[in-house]
Amino acid sequence: MRVDVGGRDNGPMPNSQGLLIGPALEPLRVPLFRRLWLAGLVSNFGTLIQGVGAAWLMTQLVSASDMVAFVQAATALPVMLLSVPAGAIADISDRRHVMLAALLIMAVVSIAITALAFLHLVTPWILLGLTFLLGCGSALYGPAWQASVGEQVPIRMLPAAVALNALGYNVARTLGPALGGVIVASSGAPAAFLVNTCSYAALVVVVVGWRRTLLPTSLPPESIGAAIATGLRYAHLSKPISTVLQRAAAFGFGAGALWATLPLVARDLLGGGPLTFGTLLGGFGAGAVVAAFVSTGLRRQYGYNRIASVAGVSFALATTASALSSSLAATLFASALAGASWVLSFSTFNVVVQMSSPRWVVGRTLALYQTAAFGGAAIGAWAWGVTAERIGLTQSLLAASVVLATTSLWLGRRRALSIQVVEDLAPAPMASGGPSLAVPASVGPIIISVEYRIKAEDVPEFLRSAHELGRTRRRDGARRWSMMQDLDDPTRFVERYQALTWMDHLRQWQRATAADQGIRDRVLALHQGSQPPVVRHLWVREPDEFDPLCGTRPD
Repeated sequence: MRVDVGGRDNGPMPNSQGLLIGPALEPLRVPLFRRLWLAGLVSNFGTLIQGVGAAWLMTQLVSASDMVAFVQAATALPVMLLSVPAGAIADISDRRHVMLAALLIMAVVSIAITALAFLHLVTPWILLGLTFLLGCGSALYGPAWQASVGEQVPIRMLPAAVALNALGYNVARTLGPALGGVIVASSGAPAAFLVNTCSYAALVVVVVGWRRTLLPTSLPPESIGAAIATGLRYAHLSKPISTVLQRAAAFGFGAGALWATLPLVARDLLGGGPLTFGTLLGGFGAGAVVAAFVSTGLRRQYGYNRIASVAGVSFALATTASALSSSLAATLFASALAGASWVLSFSTFNVVVQMSSPRWVVGRTLALYQTAAFGGAAIGAWAWGVTAERIGLTQSLLAASVVLATTSLWLGRRRALSIQVVEDLAPAPMASGGPSLAVPASVGPIIISVEYRIKAEDVPEFLRSAHELGRTRRRDGARRWSMMQDLDDPTRFVERYQALTWMDHLRQWQRATAADQGIRDRVLALHQGSQPPVVRHLWVREPDEFDPLCGTRPD
């Protein structure tokens, strides 16, 4: 299972006690994180060993090169197709249960492919189908696992925890294929499948023993479709999240050129073979491991936005060097630089998403980020591959490096990464002005109106704060938000927005954070009069609909 996907510069980031984020290895002091990290490392090794076994077995079953390539596609395709629904499931369900379900799916599929391989019953299409199912399990596991990292460690350790997870995956990626090759060469592909099957055991034991602290809620979960729509709306209206999605997609598009054509670099530009390609992959992995070790300290010292921008330019330089070099040593160094830049970029994006998302939506925002990153890399790999076919490999890599460097610098200035103060993402008290009417959940649509009295000299400040409040309401699910001024009485302002049902309106209030409450308090502070703003909840009625309030139907 793959568990890695890798603002303003605010300098060192304090926690709630004003302490700096701890060293890179500090999360390993937390017993739960340490157990999950070690078990995940073992599972990552198993996954990569399984991948070697599957690819080699396919070469023995068929001679067609496209079928061999389909093995990797069968693993990656579910991640692209299922990440967003999996993120929604992670947010509306117990993440521990989701992780267990995904692990059991992968374990059962792995047992099946192991048994069939030992019995010599595997066909090419059975191998592709079971590999695809393993990818589906990984796609389901990933968002739930990543969203749970913020529950495993204190928030001040989150950047270091994300970096350690990237480190674990890249250590496995560096050593796993080689180990897989040894196992396949000595004992055959079925042995590789058996190793992967056994690798799930420790992770299952740790997850089973984990006792999560669940956030209290009095509302039933959303449907998957509604949860996906809510996540998309939140990401669109959250500036930190939408910025990450843009930058992750842009980086993936530019970086996809070198990643996709690395075998061609080894063959055509260096005149090597599989050993050369393996050496370059090892360099990429070694650079990634080093970067994972130092990423927390670099971000603490230089800020998130600067690190992401420099990493993009560094990957572009590595791409340029690979395009122009005919020396294995020079290209190996470039590959290591590319690996380091890859981890620095994606781990930084991951941290920003996690620290800018309330717990109720973090699974969905992480899934959207992963889709943007994978989608950008996939599109980039195809686009630059086509370009290489038409104008040449060297020219294609040089063009990709220019695009990547330009977009990294431009987005670094125009779409700077920023992180909201983490304490602001805590849930706001529900008692603070929330609706208390006893209304059936299905009643709707509901129009909410709030009437304010504002002095003339306070109008500009009120409108600025009110429109910020409107953005948070729309982000949390409100529709058709507007602020109106009474022309007959210019001191009277009416805020209006809509919820599809009364249940949706209750969810909007439950999603509010402490930061949202602060914006609301600024708006309320400008209201004049001894009474609070008048709030009305209006039910949009149709002439022939059932009346749940009275239990009657119209004549």
